[in-house]
Amino acid sequence: MSDDAVLPLDSWHRARDARMASFAGYAMPIQYEGIIAEHLWTRENAGLFDVSHMGQLFFSGDGVEAAIEALTPADVEGLALGRQRYSLLLTGDGGIIDDLMIARWRQGIYMVVNAATKGADIAHIEPHLPDNVSMKVLTDRALIALQGPKAAEALGRHVSGEYGLDALIFMAGGQYRLAGEDVWISRSGYTGEDGFEISLPATIVEEVAEALCGEPEVKPIGLGARDSLRLEAGLPLYGHDIDEHTSPIEAGLGFALSKRRREAGDFPGAAQIIRQREEGPSKKRVGLIVEGRQPVREGALVVDAEGQEIGKVTSGGFSPSLEKPIAMAYVPAALAEPGTEIALQQRGKPFAGTVTALPFVPHTYHRQPKP
Repeated sequence: MSDDAVLPLDSWHRARDARMASFAGYAMPIQYEGIIAEHLWTRENAGLFDVSHMGQLFFSGDGVEAAIEALTPADVEGLALGRQRYSLLLTGDGGIIDDLMIARWRQGIYMVVNAATKGADIAHIEPHLPDNVSMKVLTDRALIALQGPKAAEALGRHVSGEYGLDALIFMAGGQYRLAGEDVWISRSGYTGEDGFEISLPATIVEEVAEALCGEPEVKPIGLGARDSLRLEAGLPLYGHDIDEHTSPIEAGLGFALSKRRREAGDFPGAAQIIRQREEGPSKKRVGLIVEGRQPVREGALVVDAEGQEIGKVTSGGFSPSLEKPIAMAYVPAALAEPGTEIALQQRGKPFAGTVTALPFVPHTYHRQPKP
């Protein structure tokens, strides 16, 4: 692990006896007390995640909206101040280069990309930017996430700003003060729970982590539970459930294609993606409940009656909340209806699964109340 990059909270994790491992070129905490205990704590209380390995980018200049729209299917022009959207970097034939978050700050557009792909993302984005648009990689900032039903209560004791955290609904953000510094807080996350992501100066992240974990509702949570939580929430992991060989329609991410951009058909891969949206894809990402107690893992095969491969499991594990094995897989569209029985094979051993609607565990995002 000597070649791994060290993040600002590295010594803080080690002081808490975190089990560290290499992930995307970084030394990351995998677990503290244990994955199942940390998973259930987050579902019931609040968990603090170090996600500083993610790439934080900032774009500014005249025409910045058009520059980002040339690379994604997002309506960046219509993105209001303090609002955030999930979007995708797309290839010319509609494959997914990466999934990401885009937010409008007062000074420009903020973007968060995946750790494993950020170098390739930057290399892809940079040549497409016009001379009047600049991109800055925010290497001086850390990124943490506080997730769970008690996250707002715990974080609210430490922040100040023009308006309280209660004013933030899901996928909204704003500038706040935390530990004497300006920070960006968005009501978003990767667990399916209500919670927040905080972009803050690296110089204060240890002080903030210590303060938040001093609250009775909060414990530090490792990458292992982050993965099991996102799987229960039905959220894809780049490089596993989505990649350049999958389209947004196959992956069930059609919501990331804004209506204006769909109608204009002016984003990378638009012709293929819109045709697939209208005609239906040949394969779909689905959720599976797996019979028995042994989980199937990424790479397990979906097979037909003759044992021939017709699909593949992309994520799988044991669900601590449901106490049963779950998985996500790509299957032929004809088999994607909930309730369909699916035959699986892992290392030559047969398994049985049933297609189920995603998410496995309902999302509890803090949304705008319906009138």
